[in-house]
Amino acid sequence: MIDIVGLIAPNIFWILAIVIGGTLISISVHFISVGGAPAAMAQATGIGTGTVMLAAGAGIAGIIAAGAVMDLNQNFGVVLGAGGVGAMVMLAATMIVATWIYAYGVGVMPVSAKVKYDPITKYRQDLYVSQGTEGHGIPTVAFVSSLLGGLLGGIGAALAYYALMKVGTYAYSGVTPLEVHNLNLVGVVATFTIGFFFINSVIPSYNIVGTIEGFHDPKFKRWPKAAVASFIASIPLGIVAVIAVGALAFAGGL
Repeated sequence: MIDIVGLIAPNIFWILAIVIGGTLISISVHFISVGGAPAAMAQATGIGTGTVMLAAGAGIAGIIAAGAVMDLNQNFGVVLGAGGVGAMVMLAATMIVATWIYAYGVGVMPVSAKVKYDPITKYRQDLYVSQGTEGHGIPTVAFVSSLLGGLLGGIGAALAYYALMKVGTYAYSGVTPLEVHNLNLVGVVATFTIGFFFINSVIPSYNIVGTIEGFHDPKFKRWPKAAVASFIASIPLGIVAVIAVGALAFAGGL
């Protein structure tokens, strides 16, 4: 018989870490420049895909980076840093290649229709926006904003991954603790973390409703609502994840 309270009590801190990670993921989505289908046709600023797909892709890259580093170094800061950098690299590569296509394939300038001047470079934007479009490409402000989103999302994903790995490797009474190298544990924790990331990517997508250019977009001001919603949603998710991973580790299922 598995003692549920006995699993939760020693892992309260890690449940809180998972909740914070979910909140960071939710906030990060608002930074990422997403243009959806219009951007794919160079009729809106941002990356030509959906909010959830892009954020989740960055999150998975962060989880892979965090997992690879944690296998060698269990330092809390190093693992979180690896997650953040992994997500940033994925987004940076995506945006650079997309910019090449927009500039040399479609033949449009990377400009924003939300601001007259780029907040970072101070370059004029409205003069280069094609008639009938909402901007196109990925201007500097959108690129930088997306990198910040990748950093936050990657750290959030790495935090959730790290927390669940600590739950799985905890020295429960009468049970030999698992190692971080246990592939079954890694697989289960990664699966839970990816699902957790998807959920906290969907919540802000309903808040954004469509496209967003980044921190300079008026829709960015909506992030507190999504952050609160994800914080609340992450509490039961964190508890269930801790119970599931802890129970498998305690019962020898891994």
